[in-house]
Amino acid sequence: MSTTTTPRAARKTSAKSAAPKPAASISLLGTTALLFEAPGELELASQKRIWALARETQAWPEIRESVPGMNNLMLTFVRPPRSTSALEELEARLQKAWDAAIELPIEGRLIELPVVYGGEGGPHMADVIAHTGLSAEEIVELHSAPTYPVYALGSHPGYCYLGGMDPRIATPRRKVPVLSIPGGAVSIGGAQTGVSASAGPSGWNTIGSTSMSFFDPTQDPPALLQPGDMIRFRVERIVK
Repeated sequence: MSTTTTPRAARKTSAKSAAPKPAASISLLGTTALLFEAPGELELASQKRIWALARETQAWPEIRESVPGMNNLMLTFVRPPRSTSALEELEARLQKAWDAAIELPIEGRLIELPVVYGGEGGPHMADVIAHTGLSAEEIVELHSAPTYPVYALGSHPGYCYLGGMDPRIATPRRKVPVLSIPGGAVSIGGAQTGVSASAGPSGWNTIGSTSMSFFDPTQDPPALLQPGDMIRFRVERIVK
C-alpha cells in the first residue's frame, strides 16, 4: 500500500498560512466607551477596514456611536458591559469582526483647495525649509502633488486627517505649540498634513492657508469633508 507524504516546503507554507492574525489593542475609555486600535502600520488599506468595521459595529444594539480615527475606532455604549465576562465577550466579537473585515471602498468626492503658501498665512515655512533642506518651491511642489485621502475626522469639528504626504517634507511637530492658528491653516505635523477647520491652538507647522470653509453648523452634514473624500491642494501663489 502506497502512502502520500506532504513535501516539506508545502508543510511550511500550510503552517505559515495558518498562523494567527495579529491581535488588535482594545482599551476602555472610562465606563462609556472603548478604543479599538488596529495592528500594523497606518496605511489606506488598513483604514478602509476600519471604515468597514465602523459600519458593522454601528448596527450592534449595545453601540451608540462608532467613530473611526486614524487606524483606530472608538465605540460609545448604549449599555456598558455589566461584567468582566460581558466585556471580554464584546472584545472577542470585535476582534473577530476585524479579522473578517474587508476593505470598504468609499467613493467620495474630490475637493480642490486653493492654497497660498508662505507669507503671513504660512509662518512656519522657514522651519520646514530648515528641517528638510528643501527650498520653498520644492516643498510646495511636493506638498501639492498628491491626491490626499481623508482617513478620518477629529481633533475639532470639521478637521480631517489625511494620508499620502510625501515623506521628504515630513517635519516634527513643534516643541512649543502655537496658541492660535486661523481656520484654513494648512500645516505639516510629522508625516501628516492637514487643514484647520477653525481657529485654535496647534503644534503643527503652518505652511499656507486656504479660504475654504470646512464646517458650517447650519448645513447637513455640517462638515464639508467625510472619510473617503479626497483633497488636492492647488497652488495659488507662493509668498516669500
